[in-house]
Amino acid sequence: ATPEEVVRDADIAMYRAKAAGKARYALFDAELHTEVAQRMMIESDLRQALARGELTVAYQPLFNITSGRLRGFEALARWHHLERGTIEPATFIQIAEESGLIIELTDFVLRHACTQMAQWHAMDPALADLKLQVNLSGSDLAHSALSERVEHALASSHFNPRLLTLELTENILMKRIDSALVTLESLRKLGVSLAIDDFGTGYSSLAYLSSLPIDSLKIDRSFVHGMREGSNNAEIVRAIVSLGASLGKVVVAEGIETQSPFAQLRELGCENGQGFHLSRP
Repeated sequence: ATPEEVVRDADIAMYRAKAAGKARYALFDAELHTEVAQRMMIESDLRQALARGELTVAYQPLFNITSGRLRGFEALARWHHLERGTIEPATFIQIAEESGLIIELTDFVLRHACTQMAQWHAMDPALADLKLQVNLSGSDLAHSALSERVEHALASSHFNPRLLTLELTENILMKRIDSALVTLESLRKLGVSLAIDDFGTGYSSLAYLSSLPIDSLKIDRSFVHGMREGSNNAEIVRAIVSLGASLGKVVVAEGIETQSPFAQLRELGCENGQGFHLSRP
């Protein structure tokens, strides 16, 4: 109806095209405007939810597949909106990343999870060796004070750093490989472990794998889901398990949701796993 609205809508289409990659175009429509408005509302609500402490942390159990013994937990952010109900992590984490709220979100999960784990450790000596895994984003890896943030969370919760593993996806790590090395080394000096999450979705990390200060590899769930006897996915998982063993890395299979991949992973010698077949968060 007005020139200002035309420019606004063109701007929305431009950002949609840029988000899809280089040399793209996008056509504006009313649905796109509604989507952007919804995202802006979620971003505003997320900012308030973080300030009020309305988010929670769920814990996905990690098991030794061979023995069935509980090894630890992966901390997962959860948000139950007072009006909208449950907001899916894939939705609000992406919005947090784009809006700059991801640093605050990571700090919340890290602080909350370290405190909870320290309390569980103190409950019973049998729980004292349970490990904690926390995901980092690309913005976290680029943040100059990442090591200080992790150190503060550990100190304030009295959590043992050797029981904390920080996870970075393969794509995030490879995009920032040159600048990331110094940060990874500083994190290792704190005593924490490091893992490559979604391993196998890229290929460039293989060239760096033997020299990176990485302790464990988490096999991407897409390979685990597609495992069938003699399938390419099964062979890829076999290769990752063998590679991890050769390099002295701990290998973890994600997304074990049925008996079939669980049985195959045991046969392949993959010792660690997580997923709904073993336990829900």
